[in-house]
Amino acid sequence: MQKFTWSGFGLRFLFALVLVLATYNPTGYSYAHWFGNLFPSITAAVALCGIVLTIGWVVYVRATLRSLGPIGLGLTGALFGCLIWLFIDLGWLSLENISVITWLILIVLAAILALGMSWSHVRRRLSGQVDTDDLDDN
Repeated sequence: MQKFTWSGFGLRFLFALVLVLATYNPTGYSYAHWFGNLFPSITAAVALCGIVLTIGWVVYVRATLRSLGPIGLGLTGALFGCLIWLFIDLGWLSLENISVITWLILIVLAAILALGMSWSHVRRRLSGQVDTDDLDDN
């Protein structure tokens, strides 16, 4: 069994952030913009990149749903949502700056995916409970 490390979480977060920002970001340089600009005449490169991104999303979303579950995912989303709300209430964020809010939501989405990929390691370390998938490692 692998131990949870902050560098491991950092790598999971980095890959999740690349996945999220490659799919969409407000700069105009993302798969969503590329696909939208070429549609309906899609090229092989666009199709290949779309499949690679879909594989990444399936891996991350499936792992996140399996480790956090629907309730954990809802609580994690609520936690990050309340943090954003708190920052708005404190005046640190403004709803008028849509670009900043968009970037923040994309970063939060990557953080939720990274947390989902890491949660089994964290739970095992905190509680000693082992996921049945981990039993194959022994």
